[in-house]
Amino acid sequence: MSARIVLLVTSPRLPAGLLTAAAWDVVRSAPVLTGAESELTVAVRAAGAEVTVVEGPATQALLDAVAAHGTAVWLAGPAGDESLARELGLRLAREPGLAELELMYGSWDPPGARLLDAVAVLDRLASPGGDPWKRAQTHQSLAGFLLEECYEAYDAISAGDTDALREELGDVLLQVVLHARLAEELPEGERWNVDDVAGGLVDKMIRRNPHVFAGAEVGTLDEITANWERIKRAEKARGSVLDGIALSQPALALAAKILERAGRVGLAVPPPLAESQVDPEARLGAGLLATVAAARAADLDPEAALRRAALAYADAVRAAEPPPPTP
Repeated sequence: MSARIVLLVTSPRLPAGLLTAAAWDVVRSAPVLTGAESELTVAVRAAGAEVTVVEGPATQALLDAVAAHGTAVWLAGPAGDESLARELGLRLAREPGLAELELMYGSWDPPGARLLDAVAVLDRLASPGGDPWKRAQTHQSLAGFLLEECYEAYDAISAGDTDALREELGDVLLQVVLHARLAEELPEGERWNVDDVAGGLVDKMIRRNPHVFAGAEVGTLDEITANWERIKRAEKARGSVLDGIALSQPALALAAKILERAGRVGLAVPPPLAESQVDPEARLGAGLLATVAAARAADLDPEAALRRAALAYADAVRAAEPPPPTP
């Protein structure tokens, strides 16, 4: 068998020691070298393997180990040690008889692994020695930022810009993770963390999708939606069909949602007549509510319609503006 150097790369986001069978075979059968102590070196030693921490240039140390044992393993650090891989590759390209270089993945990042990085980064920023601004925030002080980031994501969707949407969803995620980190500082009995947020979401999705997770028989999308609503009502035990509506959403969307909820259960409550109102603001509000009701009856989205008209008007305003003065 020809001499070989195995560059063993692992995911820093998985528990130390969670390696493939092939990786365990090679670390148990050949000397293992690495650049620094870590949880992984502790786990490998605990399994009976020999691990040596190399101080200084590693290429010659690996070649010496190969000459003595035929095979040597380099346990790469969290970043993959690409500079060492390049150096080894160039050396072995010049002197191919020294050894063969083999890249082996002992573990891979699972889907969503970078979420762990997001949690770690926000934890550092919100901990002592981190970012003073983030440490000074509260759920209340951040509330406006959460709305703003959601609106910016909505703008990206409206523009059909998926690259911008990816970035804006990252900003929304920042708000979610930061709120969860701040909640760890709440008094005992009130605190929660990002795992509680994710766990609650997972439990909810499993409960509300029995056609996927529990083998429930459903047919059409309407049946799936009806089943979702039935499960949701059982969970929330709400006293009114209007319970749970986000009251802080824009007034036009709020009116449409209230009318939609009332119509869902067949409540024919007529909106107030504008003519019967005693003050101008109430008359205007009643008229706007009647317009929203008419839009819903015509299967139109009043929020989207007004947004479209407002943006078209904004374009007309820009076109009518005088050109900026020449510097």
